Amino acid sequence: MSSCRKRCKRQILKFAQYFFRFITGTLNADSVEDELELSAVRHRPEALELLEAQTRFSRKELQILYRGFKNECPSGVVNEDTFKEIYAQFFPQGDASTYAHFLFNAFDTDHNGSVSFEDFVMGLSILLRGTVQEKLNWAFNLYDINKDGYITKEEMLDIIKSIYDMMGKCTYPILKEETPRQHVEIFFQKMDKNRDGVVTIDEFIDCCQNDENIMRSMQLFENVI
Repeated sequence: MSSCRKRCKRQILKFAQYFFRFITGTLNADSVEDELELSAVRHRPEALELLEAQTRFSRKELQILYRGFKNECPSGVVNEDTFKEIYAQFFPQGDASTYAHFLFNAFDTDHNGSVSFEDFVMGLSILLRGTVQEKLNWAFNLYDINKDGYITKEEMLDIIKSIYDMMGKCTYPILKEETPRQHVEIFFQKMDKNRDGVVTIDEFIDCCQNDENIMRSMQLFENVI
């Protein structure tokens, strides 16, 4: 693997770590550190000016991200296979391929099979600097696998199973086969207010806003960059 590809992966891997802890509610204050180094970078001023207007990042922050994602990866895009390799490195004890697939699709908003620097920064801006509503909308989109505007039990089960598969041997106590489905049932009891078998965006947001762990994770996420 080339050195530039390795450096690019390290930048994305750092975000992958924070995002996983956010989406599973396990992000804590001790893990929130800004280790990005300020340095001169080559960039296209017009592109950065547009992204500065579209995101909540400053020009200097965009330069840092641009250096890590694009200058070190001349192609400027990450495909799904590379995304899966990133998660495989971070979770060697399990199988991260399915969760990486779902997360990749959440970033690949135009569904063209690749995540560009622009795609990545737009998603990152929401997760790090967005409003509570924007962050929860993004999370809902992750769970809404078929993008029909609803989360079904099967969709949530697929996501939760993929998280457990990714954690692998790190799960304690050892999971029973029925554990993921039991967790889905608990989540649906909280979220599916009208008991129609699906969770709408309004139900999802209302439930999450009343969950202290989720709200605390989102607040800590703002300090990453």
